[in-house]
Amino acid sequence: MDPKLTELSQVFDRFKEAFAMKDFDTCTKLLSQLKVLLTGFKSLAPLFEETPNAVHELTLARDIYEHSVVLSVKIEDQYAFERDFFQLKPYYTDACDRLAPSPQEYPILGLNLLRLLVQNRIAEFHTELELLSPTALENPCIKHAVELEQSFMEGVYNRVLSARQTVPHETYVYFMDLLAKTVRDEIAGCSEKAYDCLSMNDAQKMLLFSSDKELLEYIKEEHPGWEIKNGCVFFQRAKESTPCKEIPSLELINQTLGYARELERIV
Repeated sequence: MDPKLTELSQVFDRFKEAFAMKDFDTCTKLLSQLKVLLTGFKSLAPLFEETPNAVHELTLARDIYEHSVVLSVKIEDQYAFERDFFQLKPYYTDACDRLAPSPQEYPILGLNLLRLLVQNRIAEFHTELELLSPTALENPCIKHAVELEQSFMEGVYNRVLSARQTVPHETYVYFMDLLAKTVRDEIAGCSEKAYDCLSMNDAQKMLLFSSDKELLEYIKEEHPGWEIKNGCVFFQRAKESTPCKEIPSLELINQTLGYARELERIV
């Protein structure tokens, strides 16, 4: 066997041992070493040249990048996830005709869709969705992300939060927790504008918390301007902190009429 391929396999074995032991610091160090070693193979992206061990090298590289994506979720690093996902993606698209399907492909593609949803990158979400095959769209991991996006756009936030209990893969929990925070922040922002105050019970139900303790912790961390008094949550401080700006309607009307007159003269 090629000595470079042997070295790559040995380092990857050490990486998987550390990963199984949840020694993520060691995994991160070994991953850097693995990525450097991968640059020595011309059969891999972006060249994809034919070599005697091309299929083995491509399979091993794909496996390494799949582990790197999952590692980024474990260490809760969204930037690393995006970088590693785009390093992995060519193995799902450009090399798919040379490799056997990976059991991790659909869970990882679904994870990426969920990441885009969490980051509110809806246009990119739909772009990635359009690139998927009909078979992929029927996969539970992909359908989970699609149903979440539909619920989020429709404002059915309780369905979004309850979906955490039915995630198709354990790695989805991290992004589901981030999505839950996004949903609650959206509800909180609307509540500030719609109400002067709410009872603790109503605020708890509206923000989809299971206890007053969770609600109080959320207010303390995310909305210190809210005031708790006599069993109610008052939003007045939050409203007063943001000055109301009136729209200069009369000025805008005069400007529009002026533009119309100038346009008429030109014509």
